[in-house]
Amino acid sequence: MRLKLERDIVFLDFEATGTDTTRDRIVQIAMIRLSPDGTRRTFDSLVDPDVSIPAEATAIHHITQDMVRSSPKFKDLALKILEFMLDADVGGFGIARYDLPLMACEFKRAGLAFDLAGRKVVDALLIFHRMEPRTLGAAMQFYCGRPIANAHDARADTEASLDVFIAQVERYQGQDGKPALPAELAGISDFCTLVDPKHVDTRGKFVWRHGSAAFNFGKYQTRALEEVVKQDRPYVQWLADGGGAGEVAEICARALRGEFPKRSA
Repeated sequence: MRLKLERDIVFLDFEATGTDTTRDRIVQIAMIRLSPDGTRRTFDSLVDPDVSIPAEATAIHHITQDMVRSSPKFKDLALKILEFMLDADVGGFGIARYDLPLMACEFKRAGLAFDLAGRKVVDALLIFHRMEPRTLGAAMQFYCGRPIANAHDARADTEASLDVFIAQVERYQGQDGKPALPAELAGISDFCTLVDPKHVDTRGKFVWRHGSAAFNFGKYQTRALEEVVKQDRPYVQWLADGGGAGEVAEICARALRGEFPKRSA
């Protein structure tokens, strides 16, 4: 193993009731403690979140209310988790923006604190983004095997974009476990405009939660749109009048007329 560790490191991942790190709750926790000699220890458990699990979250991680009904609550596991992570550094994939803030809130609700002071934190997602830049130049090298001549010249960049697109159609034909990219332009267009099933709008400013449209931004994050219309109509009016752009303004304008998004079956 090329990796050199000075002390143990714990890699962790959580499944939860949603993506709001301050309000949502953990429903599954998994940790692997890696020692400098290569030894691994594991800790994993389902967690009763003490709140209902939205169907939209279950559709992603497949954890239902019945599955966690007899599981311990986070507060019952908190001391065991702290013990498992004692004197260890921390790692994971996307933990800086999600798992660590989510865990900190869970510990706070349990009356305990998780301190990152003195711990090194590594995030494989950040490494991925920095080592594999998502630029036209990087795409040209990856798909076409050559750099862009005169990068950032509009003509050169346009030619590069076309070459990358053609190479993508040729490359993604369903091999190596990847989904096949259609050859017909109509199918490719549909592929490019796919909306995340969790999202009400294309940008995910509203998400489906318990079957209703809920805010995924701002001070009412995770709150149902219909509930906010009743409690703070001026705020929704402000979004409809231009405080929110594009689809957000349209969704809010319709909501003020009593027309709320409906999820298709």
